[in-house]
Amino acid sequence: MLEKALTGSKKYWAWIIFLLAVIAVGFMAYLKQFSYGLGLTGMSRDVSWGLYIAQFTFLVGVAASAVMLVTPYYLHDFKKFGKMVIFGEFLAVSAVIMCILFIFVDVGQPMRILNVLLYPQLHSVMFYDMCVLCGYLAINIIVGWTSLGAERKGTPTPKWVKFLVYLSVPWAFSIHTVTAFLYAGLPGRHFWLTAIMAARFLASAFAAGPSLLILLLLIVRKVSKFDPDPPGVGAIQSLVKIIRYAMIANVFFYICEVFTAFYSSIPGEMAAFKYVFVGLDGHSSLVPFMWTATFLAFLGIALLVFPTRKNKVLLPIALLAIFFANWIDKGVVLIIAGFVPNSFERVTEYFPTSNEISIVLGVYAIGFLILTILYKVAIAVREEKAQ
Repeated sequence: MLEKALTGSKKYWAWIIFLLAVIAVGFMAYLKQFSYGLGLTGMSRDVSWGLYIAQFTFLVGVAASAVMLVTPYYLHDFKKFGKMVIFGEFLAVSAVIMCILFIFVDVGQPMRILNVLLYPQLHSVMFYDMCVLCGYLAINIIVGWTSLGAERKGTPTPKWVKFLVYLSVPWAFSIHTVTAFLYAGLPGRHFWLTAIMAARFLASAFAAGPSLLILLLLIVRKVSKFDPDPPGVGAIQSLVKIIRYAMIANVFFYICEVFTAFYSSIPGEMAAFKYVFVGLDGHSSLVPFMWTATFLAFLGIALLVFPTRKNKVLLPIALLAIFFANWIDKGVVLIIAGFVPNSFERVTEYFPTSNEISIVLGVYAIGFLILTILYKVAIAVREEKAQ
């Protein structure tokens, strides 16, 4: 079926060439980092995780969000999501691949990754994170590709696929839960040391991931003859309900964290929140980001709570607001603020370098290239069946 990705319009090929160009720039930046070392990044002794791990954390949530389609469709026979499930699974595939690549570029010398395989430590959360990510990637590739192949041939999906579908549901929860445990289990980092970190991660994932999926489906509807949500079905609005409640839960969990920190008046608990909202000791680089995320979060919730969620113009704005609010929170603020204050009770600010940003954009371009190819194949199969 991959041959279907080799045909397309001029706009399709322009998009592919653009992605390849960004990948080339990112690859050249990675070669510089490979040769020189992680000293080319903005990371330091006090800030050992930066933009790479932040993007990894956010994208794990995007990958896990596929369960919001898989669970209703397969477990509850919710037929509305029938035409959308394959797109959710393929989004998960590209997101997990990007997660793995961000880990790859963050470890410095890539041979170090072999240490996880050659010397597995069963008490290490990172070992389990690797296991669940690789397993989830395999499950979504097998289920998505097999289901699409069966649909193309007009035959029923093999029965063994259903077992993998059922397995993917707890597996999706596990990938983001294990990622949350990477942070929640570090006693020296007050900003991360919370029992509801996993709950926060899942709530944000089930808001940001489906938001991105709907935006992608709206693009699919615009650039192809295939409509993932035909008139009268209401699949997108059903998914919007999930996003709305997930985002409300996410904001509620965050407010609980702020209340606990300031009501208890524990200095270590309050320091990171002060840093991101008002600045600390004259350092305030994250303040504009945090207030932007706060504004976008409440704007997105407001637009989805009221009848504006059905407006064709305002719905994409609401979804973009929720997506970027979560990206700023998990893809920027969460990781960087976790290192404030350092072990000497001082603030060491982190600023990503241009080389670092180039690598990040290169990894995202690889993810979108994979996503474009998978979506092109899925759309072509669906359009072929419709004829």
